[in-house]
Amino acid sequence: MGQQLDWIDGEISSLKDQGLYNHIRVIDSPMGARVNIDGRSLLNFCANNYLGLADHPRLKEAAKAAIDSYGVGPGAVRTIAGTTALHEELEQALAKFKRAEACITLQSGFTANLATIPAIVGKGDVIFSDRLNHASIIDGCRLSRAKIVAYAHNDMADLEKQLEEHTDYGRRLIVTDGVFSMDGDIAPLDQICELAEKHGCVSMVDDAHGEGVLGDGGRGIIDHFGLHGRVDIEVGTLSKAFGVVGGLVAGKKTLIEWLKQRGRPFLFSSAMTAPDAGACIEAVRMLAESTELVDRLWHNAEFFKKEMSNLGFDIGHSVTPIVPVMLGEAPVAQQFSRRLFEEGIFAMAIGYPTVAPGKARIRVMNSAAHGQDDLEQALDAFERVGKELGVR
Repeated sequence: MGQQLDWIDGEISSLKDQGLYNHIRVIDSPMGARVNIDGRSLLNFCANNYLGLADHPRLKEAAKAAIDSYGVGPGAVRTIAGTTALHEELEQALAKFKRAEACITLQSGFTANLATIPAIVGKGDVIFSDRLNHASIIDGCRLSRAKIVAYAHNDMADLEKQLEEHTDYGRRLIVTDGVFSMDGDIAPLDQICELAEKHGCVSMVDDAHGEGVLGDGGRGIIDHFGLHGRVDIEVGTLSKAFGVVGGLVAGKKTLIEWLKQRGRPFLFSSAMTAPDAGACIEAVRMLAESTELVDRLWHNAEFFKKEMSNLGFDIGHSVTPIVPVMLGEAPVAQQFSRRLFEEGIFAMAIGYPTVAPGKARIRVMNSAAHGQDDLEQALDAFERVGKELGVR
Protein backbone atom coordinates (compact mmCIF):
# COMPACT_ATOMS: atom_id res chain seq x y z
CA MET A 1 0.00 0.00 0.00
CA GLY A 2 1.09 3.58 -0.58
CA GLN A 3 3.45 2.73 -3.46
CA GLN A 4 0.97 2.76 -6.35
CA LEU A 5 1.99 6.28 -7.40
CA ASP A 6 5.76 5.86 -7.09
CA TRP A 7 6.01 5.83 -10.89
CA ILE A 8 5.27 9.56 -10.91
CA ASP A 9 8.74 10.36 -9.53
CA GLY A 10 10.37 8.75 -12.56
CA GLU A 11 8.07 10.58 -14.97
CA ILE A 12 8.85 13.93 -13.36
CA SER A 13 12.57 13.23 -13.59
CA SER A 14 12.12 12.37 -17.26
CA LEU A 15 10.34 15.67 -17.89
CA LYS A 16 13.23 17.56 -16.31
CA ASP A 17 15.82 15.62 -18.34
CA GLN A 18 13.99 16.45 -21.59
CA GLY A 19 13.60 20.13 -20.76
CA LEU A 20 9.81 19.72 -20.60
CA TYR A 21 9.26 20.38 -16.90
CA ASN A 22 7.15 23.47 -16.22
CA HIS A 23 8.72 25.88 -13.72
CA ILE A 24 5.87 28.08 -12.57
CA ARG A 25 6.89 31.60 -11.56
CA VAL A 26 5.25 33.23 -8.54
CA ILE A 27 4.03 36.76 -9.21
CA ASP A 28 3.76 39.26 -6.37
CA SER A 29 1.88 42.06 -8.14
CA PRO A 30 -1.14 42.73 -10.33
CA MET A 31 -1.05 41.36 -13.88
CA GLY A 32 0.11 44.19 -16.10
CA ALA A 33 2.78 45.34 -18.52
CA ARG A 34 5.23 44.71 -15.68
CA VAL A 35 5.06 42.15 -12.90
CA ASN A 36 7.06 41.56 -9.73
CA ILE A 37 8.82 38.19 -9.49
CA ASP A 38 11.47 37.29 -6.92
CA GLY A 39 11.65 40.88 -5.80
CA ARG A 40 12.28 42.21 -9.31
CA SER A 41 10.14 44.19 -11.74
CA LEU A 42 10.06 42.49 -15.13
CA LEU A 43 8.43 43.30 -18.45
CA ASN A 44 5.58 40.85 -18.90
CA PHE A 45 5.15 39.16 -22.29
CA CYS A 46 3.52 35.96 -21.01
CA ALA A 47 -0.06 37.00 -20.27
CA ASN A 48 -3.11 36.86 -22.52
CA ASN A 49 -4.02 40.26 -21.08
CA TYR A 50 -4.33 41.70 -24.59
CA LEU A 51 -5.99 44.99 -23.67
CA GLY A 52 -4.38 45.53 -20.28
CA LEU A 53 -7.71 45.24 -18.47
CA ALA A 54 -6.64 42.74 -15.79
CA ASP A 55 -5.65 45.59 -13.44
CA HIS A 56 -7.72 48.41 -14.91
CA PRO A 57 -9.21 50.82 -12.34
CA ARG A 58 -12.68 50.68 -13.89
CA LEU A 59 -12.82 46.89 -13.66
CA LYS A 60 -11.56 46.92 -10.07
CA GLU A 61 -14.20 49.43 -9.04
CA ALA A 62 -16.91 47.41 -10.80
CA ALA A 63 -15.77 44.26 -8.99
CA LYS A 64 -15.89 46.04 -5.63
CA ALA A 65 -19.36 47.41 -6.35
CA ALA A 66 -20.56 43.92 -7.29
CA ILE A 67 -19.28 42.55 -3.97
CA ASP A 68 -21.09 45.29 -2.08
CA SER A 69 -24.36 44.46 -3.85
CA TYR A 70 -24.15 40.68 -4.29
CA GLY A 71 -21.45 39.34 -1.98
CA VAL A 72 -18.75 37.01 -3.26
CA GLY A 73 -19.84 33.45 -4.03
CA PRO A 74 -22.94 32.33 -5.96
CA GLY A 75 -23.92 29.76 -3.32
CA ALA A 76 -24.64 26.87 -5.72
CA VAL A 77 -25.40 26.14 -9.35
CA ARG A 78 -27.74 28.61 -11.03
CA THR A 79 -30.43 26.01 -11.73
CA ILE A 80 -30.72 25.29 -7.99
CA ALA A 81 -29.84 28.48 -6.14
CA GLY A 82 -31.10 30.84 -8.82
CA THR A 83 -29.12 33.32 -10.84
CA THR A 84 -28.25 36.91 -10.01
CA ALA A 85 -29.41 39.88 -12.02
CA LEU A 86 -25.69 40.56 -12.52
CA HIS A 87 -25.23 37.36 -14.53
CA GLU A 88 -28.29 38.14 -16.61
CA GLU A 89 -26.95 41.63 -17.31
CA LEU A 90 -23.58 40.26 -18.36
CA GLU A 91 -25.12 37.75 -20.76
CA GLN A 92 -27.33 40.38 -22.35
CA ALA A 93 -24.38 42.76 -22.71
CA LEU A 94 -22.24 40.05 -24.30
CA ALA A 95 -24.98 39.04 -26.74
CA LYS A 96 -25.40 42.66 -27.83
CA PHE A 97 -21.63 43.14 -28.14
CA LYS A 98 -21.21 39.91 -30.11
CA ARG A 99 -24.24 40.75 -32.28
CA ALA A 100 -25.78 37.39 -31.39
CA GLU A 101 -29.32 36.48 -30.34
CA ALA A 102 -28.32 35.19 -26.91
CA CYS A 103 -25.42 34.22 -24.69
CA ILE A 104 -24.66 31.97 -21.71
CA THR A 105 -21.71 32.38 -19.35
CA LEU A 106 -19.76 29.61 -17.64
CA GLN A 107 -16.84 29.25 -15.27
CA SER A 108 -14.14 29.34 -17.98
CA GLY A 109 -13.56 29.03 -21.69
CA PHE A 110 -12.43 25.46 -21.06
CA THR A 111 -15.72 24.51 -19.40
CA ALA A 112 -17.64 26.32 -22.14
CA ASN A 113 -16.29 23.77 -24.62
CA LEU A 114 -16.92 20.90 -22.20
CA ALA A 115 -20.52 22.10 -21.82
CA THR A 116 -21.25 22.68 -25.48
CA ILE A 117 -19.80 19.86 -27.54
CA PRO A 118 -21.33 16.91 -25.60
CA ALA A 119 -24.68 18.74 -25.56
CA ILE A 120 -24.70 18.99 -29.37
CA VAL A 121 -23.30 15.63 -30.48
CA GLY A 122 -23.00 12.16 -28.96
CA LYS A 123 -22.64 8.48 -29.76
CA GLY A 124 -23.49 7.87 -33.41
CA ASP A 125 -22.50 11.40 -34.44
CA VAL A 126 -19.23 12.68 -35.90
CA ILE A 127 -16.99 15.68 -35.20
CA PHE A 128 -14.55 17.20 -37.70
CA SER A 129 -11.85 18.91 -35.64
CA ASP A 130 -8.80 20.90 -36.76
CA ARG A 131 -5.66 18.97 -35.84
CA LEU A 132 -4.27 21.95 -33.88
CA ASN A 133 -7.42 22.70 -31.88
CA HIS A 134 -7.08 23.65 -28.21
CA ALA A 135 -7.05 20.97 -25.51
CA SER A 136 -10.48 22.07 -24.27
CA ILE A 137 -11.98 21.31 -27.69
CA ILE A 138 -10.21 17.95 -27.79
CA ASP A 139 -11.49 17.05 -24.31
CA GLY A 140 -15.01 18.21 -25.16
CA CYS A 141 -14.96 16.01 -28.25
CA ARG A 142 -13.79 13.01 -26.24
CA LEU A 143 -16.49 13.51 -23.62
CA SER A 144 -19.18 13.56 -26.30
CA ARG A 145 -18.42 9.95 -27.35
CA ALA A 146 -18.93 10.97 -30.98
CA LYS A 147 -16.46 9.79 -33.61
CA ILE A 148 -13.64 12.32 -33.97
CA VAL A 149 -12.11 12.99 -37.38
CA ALA A 150 -9.08 15.29 -37.29
CA TYR A 151 -8.43 17.25 -40.47
CA ALA A 152 -5.10 18.85 -41.43
CA HIS A 153 -4.60 22.28 -39.92
CA ASN A 154 -6.57 24.95 -41.81
CA ASP A 155 -6.63 22.63 -44.86
CA MET A 156 -10.03 23.07 -46.49
CA ALA A 157 -9.36 20.45 -49.16
CA ASP A 158 -8.69 17.86 -46.47
CA LEU A 159 -11.74 18.98 -44.48
CA GLU A 160 -14.00 18.55 -47.51
CA LYS A 161 -12.43 15.16 -48.22
CA GLN A 162 -13.21 14.05 -44.67
CA LEU A 163 -16.75 15.43 -44.92
CA GLU A 164 -17.35 13.43 -48.09
CA GLU A 165 -15.92 10.25 -46.56
CA HIS A 166 -17.88 10.41 -43.28
CA THR A 167 -21.55 10.75 -44.17
CA ASP A 168 -23.15 7.78 -42.39
CA TYR A 169 -23.70 9.52 -39.05
CA GLY A 170 -26.48 11.35 -37.23
CA ARG A 171 -25.38 14.88 -36.44
CA ARG A 172 -22.15 16.24 -37.89
CA LEU A 173 -20.15 19.04 -36.26
CA ILE A 174 -17.22 21.04 -37.61
CA VAL A 175 -15.25 22.70 -34.81
CA THR A 176 -12.20 24.94 -34.99
CA ASP A 177 -10.26 27.46 -32.99
CA GLY A 178 -10.66 30.99 -34.33
CA VAL A 179 -7.13 32.13 -33.49
CA PHE A 180 -4.61 29.35 -32.92
CA SER A 181 -2.88 30.43 -29.75
CA MET A 182 0.55 28.90 -30.34
CA ASP A 183 1.12 30.19 -33.89
CA GLY A 184 -1.08 33.28 -34.10
CA ASP A 185 -2.75 32.24 -37.35
CA ILE A 186 -6.52 32.29 -37.84
CA ALA A 187 -9.01 29.77 -39.18
CA PRO A 188 -10.48 30.38 -42.65
CA LEU A 189 -13.87 30.59 -41.01
CA ASP A 190 -15.63 31.87 -44.11
CA GLN A 191 -14.62 28.71 -46.01
CA ILE A 192 -15.46 26.47 -43.05
CA CYS A 193 -18.89 28.07 -42.87
CA GLU A 194 -19.46 27.43 -46.59
CA LEU A 195 -18.46 23.77 -46.21
CA ALA A 196 -20.72 23.37 -43.18
CA GLU A 197 -23.66 24.77 -45.12
CA LYS A 198 -22.86 22.68 -48.21
CA HIS A 199 -22.60 19.43 -46.27
CA GLY A 200 -25.33 20.03 -43.70
CA CYS A 201 -23.05 20.30 -40.66
CA VAL A 202 -23.23 22.33 -37.47
CA SER A 203 -20.43 24.93 -37.38
CA MET A 204 -18.63 25.91 -34.18
CA VAL A 205 -15.71 28.22 -33.45
CA ASP A 206 -13.77 28.77 -30.23
CA ASP A 207 -12.74 32.41 -30.40
CA ALA A 208 -10.84 32.60 -27.12
CA HIS A 209 -7.93 34.55 -28.62
CA GLY A 210 -10.07 36.56 -31.02
CA GLU A 211 -12.31 38.13 -28.37
CA GLY A 212 -11.23 41.73 -27.91
CA VAL A 213 -8.69 41.36 -30.73
CA LEU A 214 -10.31 40.67 -34.11
CA GLY A 215 -13.33 42.31 -35.69
CA ASP A 216 -14.98 45.68 -35.14
CA GLY A 217 -13.78 46.91 -31.75
CA GLY A 218 -12.71 43.40 -30.77
CA ARG A 219 -16.00 41.61 -31.46
CA GLY A 220 -14.17 38.53 -32.65
CA ILE A 221 -13.60 36.32 -35.67
CA ILE A 222 -17.26 36.02 -36.67
CA ASP A 223 -17.43 39.80 -36.94
CA HIS A 224 -14.03 39.82 -38.68
CA PHE A 225 -15.45 37.67 -41.49
CA GLY A 226 -18.97 39.15 -41.39
CA LEU A 227 -20.55 35.77 -40.60
CA HIS A 228 -23.21 36.82 -38.08
CA GLY A 229 -26.09 34.36 -38.13
CA ARG A 230 -24.19 31.83 -40.25
CA VAL A 231 -21.85 30.26 -37.68
CA ASP A 232 -24.02 28.14 -35.38
CA ILE A 233 -21.97 28.22 -32.18
CA GLU A 234 -19.38 30.67 -30.87
CA VAL A 235 -17.44 29.85 -27.73
CA GLY A 236 -15.28 32.47 -26.05
CA THR A 237 -13.48 33.37 -22.88
CA LEU A 238 -13.48 36.32 -20.51
CA SER A 239 -10.02 35.53 -19.12
CA LYS A 240 -7.92 37.00 -21.92
CA ALA A 241 -8.76 40.32 -23.59
CA PHE A 242 -11.61 40.96 -21.14
CA GLY A 243 -9.11 40.70 -18.30
CA VAL A 244 -11.17 38.66 -15.83
CA VAL A 245 -12.23 35.00 -15.90
CA GLY A 246 -15.13 32.99 -17.30
CA GLY A 247 -16.43 31.48 -20.51
CA LEU A 248 -19.25 32.26 -22.90
CA VAL A 249 -21.27 30.65 -25.65
CA ALA A 250 -23.15 32.84 -28.12
CA GLY A 251 -25.67 31.86 -30.77
CA LYS A 252 -29.38 31.39 -31.40
CA LYS A 253 -31.78 31.64 -28.45
CA THR A 254 -32.72 27.97 -28.82
CA LEU A 255 -29.04 26.92 -28.54
CA ILE A 256 -28.58 28.90 -25.31
CA GLU A 257 -31.84 27.55 -23.90
CA TRP A 258 -30.64 23.99 -24.66
CA LEU A 259 -27.27 24.55 -22.98
CA LYS A 260 -29.05 25.75 -19.86
CA GLN A 261 -30.89 22.41 -19.84
CA ARG A 262 -28.09 20.05 -20.87
CA GLY A 263 -24.71 21.77 -20.51
CA ARG A 264 -23.20 19.76 -17.66
CA PRO A 265 -20.73 22.38 -16.33
CA PHE A 266 -23.64 24.83 -16.22
CA LEU A 267 -25.87 22.31 -14.43
CA PHE A 268 -23.35 20.88 -11.99
CA SER A 269 -20.85 23.62 -11.14
CA SER A 270 -21.36 27.01 -9.51
CA ALA A 271 -21.45 30.14 -11.62
CA MET A 272 -18.90 32.91 -12.00
CA THR A 273 -18.52 34.94 -8.82
CA ALA A 274 -20.21 38.32 -8.45
CA PRO A 275 -17.00 40.39 -8.69
CA ASP A 276 -16.01 38.48 -11.84
CA ALA A 277 -19.39 39.16 -13.43
CA GLY A 278 -19.32 42.82 -12.43
CA ALA A 279 -15.83 43.34 -13.80
CA CYS A 280 -16.74 41.59 -17.06
CA ILE A 281 -19.74 43.86 -17.55
CA GLU A 282 -17.44 46.87 -17.23
CA ALA A 283 -14.98 45.35 -19.70
CA VAL A 284 -17.74 44.86 -22.28
CA ARG A 285 -18.88 48.43 -21.67
CA MET A 286 -15.36 49.74 -22.27
CA LEU A 287 -14.96 47.86 -25.55
CA ALA A 288 -18.35 49.06 -26.75
CA GLU A 289 -17.41 52.67 -25.96
CA SER A 290 -14.09 52.89 -27.79
CA THR A 291 -11.65 51.01 -30.03
CA GLU A 292 -8.66 52.78 -28.48
CA LEU A 293 -7.28 49.74 -26.63
CA VAL A 294 -7.77 47.39 -29.57
CA ASP A 295 -6.07 49.88 -31.89
CA ARG A 296 -3.12 50.25 -29.50
CA LEU A 297 -2.77 46.48 -29.21
CA TRP A 298 -2.49 46.12 -32.98
CA HIS A 299 -0.05 49.03 -33.26
CA ASN A 300 2.22 47.42 -30.67
CA ALA A 301 1.98 44.01 -32.30
CA GLU A 302 2.81 45.22 -35.79
CA PHE A 303 5.81 47.18 -34.54
CA PHE A 304 7.16 44.26 -32.50
CA LYS A 305 6.72 41.71 -35.30
CA LYS A 306 8.40 43.96 -37.85
CA GLU A 307 11.40 44.62 -35.62
CA MET A 308 11.79 40.95 -34.62
CA SER A 309 11.84 40.00 -38.30
CA ASN A 310 14.43 42.69 -38.96
CA LEU A 311 16.57 41.13 -36.21
CA GLY A 312 16.46 37.82 -38.06
CA PHE A 313 14.18 35.84 -35.76
CA ASP A 314 11.81 33.23 -37.13
CA ILE A 315 8.37 34.38 -35.96
CA GLY A 316 6.32 31.97 -38.03
CA HIS A 317 3.24 33.16 -39.87
CA SER A 318 1.26 34.99 -37.21
CA VAL A 319 -1.38 37.44 -38.37
CA THR A 320 -2.39 38.40 -34.80
CA PRO A 321 -0.66 40.01 -31.80
CA ILE A 322 0.70 36.55 -30.82
CA VAL A 323 4.39 36.30 -31.81
CA PRO A 324 5.92 32.80 -31.74
CA VAL A 325 9.72 33.04 -31.63
CA MET A 326 10.63 29.65 -33.08
CA LEU A 327 13.64 28.03 -31.41
CA GLY A 328 13.30 24.31 -32.14
CA GLU A 329 14.27 22.10 -29.22
CA ALA A 330 12.76 22.54 -25.76
CA PRO A 331 16.09 22.86 -23.84
CA VAL A 332 17.12 25.72 -26.15
CA ALA A 333 13.82 27.50 -25.59
CA GLN A 334 14.10 27.06 -21.82
CA GLN A 335 17.66 28.42 -21.82
CA PHE A 336 16.54 31.38 -23.93
CA SER A 337 13.68 32.07 -21.50
CA ARG A 338 16.02 31.94 -18.49
CA ARG A 339 18.41 34.42 -20.10
CA LEU A 340 15.53 36.75 -20.97
CA PHE A 341 14.46 36.57 -17.34
CA GLU A 342 17.94 37.65 -16.27
CA GLU A 343 17.62 40.54 -18.74
CA GLY A 344 14.35 41.64 -17.14
CA ILE A 345 11.92 40.04 -19.61
CA PHE A 346 9.28 37.54 -18.49
CA ALA A 347 8.62 35.36 -21.56
CA MET A 348 8.20 31.65 -20.95
CA ALA A 349 9.35 28.77 -23.14
CA ILE A 350 6.65 26.54 -24.60
CA GLY A 351 7.40 22.96 -25.64
CA TYR A 352 5.81 19.55 -25.99
CA PRO A 353 2.97 18.60 -25.37
CA THR A 354 1.65 22.14 -25.86
CA VAL A 355 3.40 22.23 -29.24
CA ALA A 356 4.85 19.44 -31.37
CA PRO A 357 8.34 18.05 -30.61
CA GLY A 358 11.00 20.18 -32.30
CA LYS A 359 8.66 23.21 -32.40
CA ALA A 360 9.57 24.75 -29.04
CA ARG A 361 9.36 28.50 -28.85
CA ILE A 362 9.11 31.65 -26.81
CA ARG A 363 5.55 32.91 -27.28
CA VAL A 364 5.45 36.69 -27.00
CA MET A 365 2.06 38.07 -26.05
CA ASN A 366 1.71 41.74 -26.92
CA SER A 367 -0.60 43.99 -24.92
CA ALA A 368 -2.13 47.43 -25.18
CA ALA A 369 -0.59 48.01 -21.74
CA HIS A 370 2.93 48.05 -23.19
CA GLY A 371 4.46 51.40 -24.06
CA GLN A 372 6.98 52.07 -26.82
CA ASP A 373 9.86 52.00 -24.32
CA ASP A 374 8.71 48.57 -23.13
CA LEU A 375 8.76 47.17 -26.64
CA GLU A 376 12.18 48.59 -27.40
CA GLN A 377 13.58 47.21 -24.14
CA ALA A 378 12.25 43.77 -25.04
CA LEU A 379 13.68 43.94 -28.55
CA ASP A 380 17.11 44.86 -27.18
CA ALA A 381 16.98 41.88 -24.80
CA PHE A 382 15.96 39.47 -27.56
CA GLU A 383 18.80 40.74 -29.73
CA ARG A 384 21.41 40.29 -26.98
CA VAL A 385 20.24 36.83 -25.96
CA GLY A 386 19.88 35.72 -29.56
CA LYS A 387 23.48 36.71 -30.33
CA GLU A 388 24.75 35.10 -27.15
CA LEU A 389 23.02 31.76 -27.83
CA GLY A 390 23.52 31.82 -31.59
CA VAL A 391 19.79 31.68 -32.20
CA ARG A 392 18.24 33.91 -34.88
